[in-house]
Amino acid sequence: MVFCDREIKILEDIAKSLSEKDLELVFVNDDEMRALNLKHRNIDKSTDVLSFPLEDVPNAILGSIVINEDEALRMSKKLGHSFEEELSILFIHGILHLLGFDHECDNGEMRNKEIELIDKFNLPKSLILRA
Repeated sequence: MVFCDREIKILEDIAKSLSEKDLELVFVNDDEMRALNLKHRNIDKSTDVLSFPLEDVPNAILGSIVINEDEALRMSKKLGHSFEEELSILFIHGILHLLGFDHECDNGEMRNKEIELIDKFNLPKSLILRA
């Protein structure tokens, strides 16, 4: 995985800690994310991360994670941590959705898993915790 001409190894480490399957990671800007959010969720505004899981079929990828790099940069500055840390937090959130977690209807399982991963990878507060 390469972003801004440098490898962000932590994203690979996070992915490998959760699944042996490959996944697609796409970076977009605010306008592209707004269009995706409108098309797939019927919400006409940008967001920070979207996940698109695929069916669990042998040899298929786990799914796709789309991260809004404009929002990640704004949040990293606002919260005083690095851009890479913000990408990692959004990536964790996205991959947990690919794995079937859903914070909108679970009993805190996704929140607990995010906390576990954030502690494991020494990252700032999770997406769910700060929302």
